[in-house]
Amino acid sequence: MTSDAVRRVQSGSPWEESFGFARAVAAGDRVLVGGTTSFKGTVLYGEGDPYEQAKVAFTSAVDAIGEFGLDIGSVIRTRMYLTHVRDVDAAGRAHKEIFDAVRPVSTLLVVEGFVDPRILVEVELEAYRGAVDS
Repeated sequence: MTSDAVRRVQSGSPWEESFGFARAVAAGDRVLVGGTTSFKGTVLYGEGDPYEQAKVAFTSAVDAIGEFGLDIGSVIRTRMYLTHVRDVDAAGRAHKEIFDAVRPVSTLLVVEGFVDPRILVEVELEAYRGAVDS
């Protein structure tokens, strides 16, 4: 695969520039969306609310695949990272509301923490583009 077959999308996250990463990368028939929180710029949405943070984060991740002409029906994998096991049901409820009709494979992990302690949920997703001309 040549480098011109790989496209990247930035979201404006302050960490993208300082850490050197893209929000989403399309390579071949896959689009990968990296760790996405409920931050939009420097504002954290849903502070203290894992359900709201999960909804905002997944919506931002789905918006990122939209930059490649994809929608929620293209999502084949999700990952949820939580800081507290008590938040599993809240994050799961948000996931079901967004992805119930699509039913991607999913992984949920409880982690020690995130770069900002107010973050309760971080998500990733993978989408399938089908046959792509290279």
